[in-house]
Amino acid sequence: MLPTLADVLRLDAVRRGEPRIIAGADHLDARVRWVHVAEVTDIAHLLRGGELVLTTGIALPDDPHRLRTYVAELAEVGISGLIVELGRKYARTLPDALVAAAEEHRLPLIAWARETPFVDVTEAVHAQIIDAQLAELRASEKLHEVFTQLSVDGAPPAEVVRQVAVIAGRPVVLENLAHQVLAAEMAGSDPAELLTGWEIRSRAVRPEERTAYDGSSRWLLTVVGARGEDWGRLIITSMDPPSPRDVVLIERAATTLALGRLLDRHAESLERQAHGSIINGILAHAYADPQEAAARARALGVPLTGRRLLGIVVLPRPSVRSDPPPALGLTHGGDSSTAASIAELAEATAAACREANLSALVGALDESSPQARVGVLASLPARAAEDDVLCEVARRLRAHHCGPAAAGRDRAAAGPDTGGRAARPRGGAEAFVMAVGSTVESVRDVRRSFLEAEQVAAVAAGRNDGRLFYRLPDLRLRGLLHLLRDDARLQTFTERELGPLLTYDAQRGSDLVHVLGLYLGSGRNKVLTAQRAHLSRPALYERLRRIERVLGADLEDVESCASLHVALLALDALRKDRM
Repeated sequence: MLPTLADVLRLDAVRRGEPRIIAGADHLDARVRWVHVAEVTDIAHLLRGGELVLTTGIALPDDPHRLRTYVAELAEVGISGLIVELGRKYARTLPDALVAAAEEHRLPLIAWARETPFVDVTEAVHAQIIDAQLAELRASEKLHEVFTQLSVDGAPPAEVVRQVAVIAGRPVVLENLAHQVLAAEMAGSDPAELLTGWEIRSRAVRPEERTAYDGSSRWLLTVVGARGEDWGRLIITSMDPPSPRDVVLIERAATTLALGRLLDRHAESLERQAHGSIINGILAHAYADPQEAAARARALGVPLTGRRLLGIVVLPRPSVRSDPPPALGLTHGGDSSTAASIAELAEATAAACREANLSALVGALDESSPQARVGVLASLPARAAEDDVLCEVARRLRAHHCGPAAAGRDRAAAGPDTGGRAARPRGGAEAFVMAVGSTVESVRDVRRSFLEAEQVAAVAAGRNDGRLFYRLPDLRLRGLLHLLRDDARLQTFTERELGPLLTYDAQRGSDLVHVLGLYLGSGRNKVLTAQRAHLSRPALYERLRRIERVLGADLEDVESCASLHVALLALDALRKDRM
């Protein structure tokens, strides 16, 4: 870090001149970027700010107005201070106009009582500046080493945040676009004090630049994202005006977090890797010609042409995972137990498909998912009974997890008339969720089937009704929003629609968001809304008018109400997921 003017005044080369602070004594914390010797008055346009200017004053004007102009120009360019050596132009004191102008512009003005070699001062100060720059360079190299290693290790977001807090020595928070805390490191601070009312405080900090310092909150923050899609913010709190090293620290950490989200660290068998590569390629549109995917699959013994294709997602239930699913899609891959669990489930699913005589590609999917899961691209003959095959696969998979007895109970519970899909075993709930997309007949449409399966899986993971598998008709709009809850675009939409009203409620302790939800949930029936809100009709009408003013929306407009209703459902999905 560059030395301050106070640091410079403590140097032996400067102290030999017996410096006296004449003006600006409360601004000695200014950073000194360089030392410049100048005897002429029209020097300001040659400076860039941060210089300590040395002069004997021999060329300074006698006219008070020109002296004030001289000081004003130096202050405007942002020099750190002005040192005038007495003995040549000024015998014992500096002109009143010079002193008054320095006080007016808060410019530190220092007088040297004794003759001092300027070269000694410049050498001493420049040596300190260079040492500071070398220290900054070494610190930057250290940061590079630390965060490169974190990237290579696939460190989870919590570990990245912890390292930032250790280096900065201050609390650090990682939040999503809905201002919800994903990870936090207290650095010795009180967690309740730091995180209470976080959403309200965070909403108030909206810098225009990606990396910025907010003086009112004392936050240094930067946006986190990759591939043009931002998904959160990293914040160092209780931060004094940051140094360049602090800026490098937070930006390097944000890059590590963004890269970590893209890493695939799951260990699988070669067969699972090959299957997963094809499925992921189809989902990512990596194949310019879908027939390339069909050819690759056929080489692995799975025909895709002329068959009925199903996208299936299998994932462990949250209650039986070795870890809770990572928040907001922050899959880190560094947790070996989670990776092993998914790899084991993938192998079990492949075995179940083989035992049920179902031709399928089976592999782990995690690059574009909020949590690790297994993908199955099932290929059925034209006349196969889908539900029967799917039930058999589910029973076989359940046997791998819960033993043969559980599979027998499933078979007996399904019976001949259930069609399998709605079968509910009498034993305990299965350890996994199996979600099935719609049937398609072309590789081009497989992605749509998988998207449906993922939507079903996201909602079904929270159910415990014993179904062997789930399909899209079981879900409605809430299921879709639950699936998209980690999508930055949905969070941005929710903030755009409801942000002003959420902030209004938080600042005033009102309940306008609740009233809006009751109103839209009642089909805009004001009588019913008033009853549910326990309000008189005039009071309800006044609240509705206030909601319209805060949001700038017309609650009589059907499209506006539909948009707000979707935003409320999305907000509910976001908040319930974090409870």
